[in-house]
Amino acid sequence: MERENNSQVLEFLLRGFSSEPELQPVIFVIFLSMYLITFFGNLLIILAVISDPHLHTPMYFFLCNLSFVDICSTTTTLPRMLVNTQTQSKAITYESCMTQLYFFIVFVTLDIFLLTVMAYDRYVAICHPLHYTVIMNPQVCGLLVLGSWIPSNLISLLHSSLVLRLSFCTDLEIPSFFCELKQMVQLACSDTFVNNFFIYIGAVVLGGGSMTGILYSYSKIVSSIRGVSSTQGKYKAFSTCVSHISVVSLFYCTSIGVYLSSAAPQSSYSSAVASVMYTVVTPMLNPFIYSLRNKDIKRALETFFMMGTAKG
Repeated sequence: MERENNSQVLEFLLRGFSSEPELQPVIFVIFLSMYLITFFGNLLIILAVISDPHLHTPMYFFLCNLSFVDICSTTTTLPRMLVNTQTQSKAITYESCMTQLYFFIVFVTLDIFLLTVMAYDRYVAICHPLHYTVIMNPQVCGLLVLGSWIPSNLISLLHSSLVLRLSFCTDLEIPSFFCELKQMVQLACSDTFVNNFFIYIGAVVLGGGSMTGILYSYSKIVSSIRGVSSTQGKYKAFSTCVSHISVVSLFYCTSIGVYLSSAAPQSSYSSAVASVMYTVVTPMLNPFIYSLRNKDIKRALETFFMMGTAKG
């Protein structure tokens, strides 16, 4: 499986979590359950928002997009991992690996952009409530989502193109359950300076810029909430942000954990577990976070199921 040039077909090996045959059925059931919960949980959020006219607002429009991206993100990685677990094979072709890498970067970058846009939406809603419908009109919301998709694809195209120019030697085992950018770059036997440069620049500009925007939005929100006289008004204003704050904290804490674990010299098992947290666990928990603390979503889900039962 040596690679002489970039035109030669090769296979990578996905190490996964365990090579013990008796553990494969357990791993398969666990991750299949997580995938189904993620898929149907986010799908229910989308269907509830679409079916309820009261939820046709910018906040829920962005939530629908976030749920769609979470479905796509997990679908990019988990089905392949489930097939490999069931067949007890670690192999993935070079073409499949590059395709998985491209779409995974797209959807993770989209997550970052959408979480930032959702913070801006909450900032406008709380700090400028009288102008909210004017500022966050349907055209602006559409442009914000489109403005998230375009750079996400360009960023992914850049990183994928840089990986395509790399040469790989005999060690082709990726210490993860999917084709992760940083892990693939570390496997290359050619010069990876440019790849690492853009990885770190992207992490600083994209991650740092997103966090700066989110923290700035919430600093303004906190200042605005402190100016509200009634306790009930403060609670109502803050309660609209709790779900988003929870999702942002979960996403960024697990993402940071991935990079810290991948930079550490210890075993790759901790890195794989950290990757599961932000690629699988976070998208799985998002529907619960938004539905359990949101009366509008609960009501929409109840109405949706009642309509389905009545039709049945």
